[in-house]
Amino acid sequence: MSGVRVLVGTRKGAFILTSDGKRDDWKVEGPLFAGWEVYHVKGSPVDENRIFASQSTGWFGQLIQRSDDGGATWQPVGNQFKYDGVPGTHQWYDGTPHPWEFARVWHLEPSLSDPDDVLAGVEDAALFRSTDGGENWAELSGLRTHGTGSSWQPGAGGMCLHTIIVSPKDPKRIFVAISSAGAFRSDDAGTSWRPINHGLHSEGIPDEDAEVGHCVHRIALHPSRPDVLFMQKHWDVMRSDNAGDSWVEVSGNLPSDFGFAIDVHAHEPETVYVVPITSDSQHFPPDGKLRVYRSRVGGNEWEPLTKDCRRPTATLTCCATPWRLTRWILAACTSAPPAARCTCRPMPATVGSQSFVTCRRYSRWKCKPWHDPGCSSGAPEDPRARVGRGAA
Repeated sequence: MSGVRVLVGTRKGAFILTSDGKRDDWKVEGPLFAGWEVYHVKGSPVDENRIFASQSTGWFGQLIQRSDDGGATWQPVGNQFKYDGVPGTHQWYDGTPHPWEFARVWHLEPSLSDPDDVLAGVEDAALFRSTDGGENWAELSGLRTHGTGSSWQPGAGGMCLHTIIVSPKDPKRIFVAISSAGAFRSDDAGTSWRPINHGLHSEGIPDEDAEVGHCVHRIALHPSRPDVLFMQKHWDVMRSDNAGDSWVEVSGNLPSDFGFAIDVHAHEPETVYVVPITSDSQHFPPDGKLRVYRSRVGGNEWEPLTKDCRRPTATLTCCATPWRLTRWILAACTSAPPAARCTCRPMPATVGSQSFVTCRRYSRWKCKPWHDPGCSSGAPEDPRARVGRGAA
């Protein structure tokens, strides 16, 4: 693979977008798995030809697909996600006990060192691992059976484990985020877990400062500083400088601190990007204007990136339904070398979006006329970055 590849999952299939280093012209391949909802597509950091995809429909259920030739062909792999032992119960929306029931895979996280090793975050919230390229899956049950598990409740999008981050400096350290249980960390490769929600404050739950019960939408880190985490919570943008042991709010001057996406610049650990949304009941940007906000100091001080966007008031249909949260994708591409860091672009996509946007030279934007059918996931890739991540 040469240039940049972006893997996109949507409500009507998957797409593979490719471009050269300039990213002015894009080739769109797809839809793959036309008509299927694709929750996540993720490539292996150590084998550019290996890609995993999670499909899900109300008619046919869940299916994991794998490609070994860069997306040219696909084959179904293992699809047995069985909770370990007696699953027990968690809390339902009304607070009554509800049995753990597998619904779908929300997130796939291939290993940084082994193309056959991949983690899967599922709904109802649990973590699974495959060590044979997705053929067989085993639950890392220490997370679900944590002492707080019986008190977890689903959010508007279900009780989903939607974020998995493996520390690039210590593969035994894993971070996950669950809606609406909170963030958790394992320091022993997933055997045992601890909640890392101290400092989070969530109105509307019985104990606003509870150990669990917080609706975390996304967490992100920079590979060079894996103990510094950034979080977009249901409300509030947060920061931790001690691997999640404690958090402080860094929403600062954002027009709204509600949102879904957050990411860190590939070469600047203190440069963070978010996409503010008006509120949890109004899933559209403030004033109807799509704005990616950037902080160059790790939070609190934010600026909108608006220069050269030809459609600053583009109509965005960002609807939420009772069973699915609107999900925003903001991927800080890792392709640019430090000497050319100005070419590193965050790439947001929206549910029902009417444009695909790339950033140029930090603050310049170019609207792309790609009408996606409702984005679920997006991941930019570049071979130069792949080598660095795989060796970390």
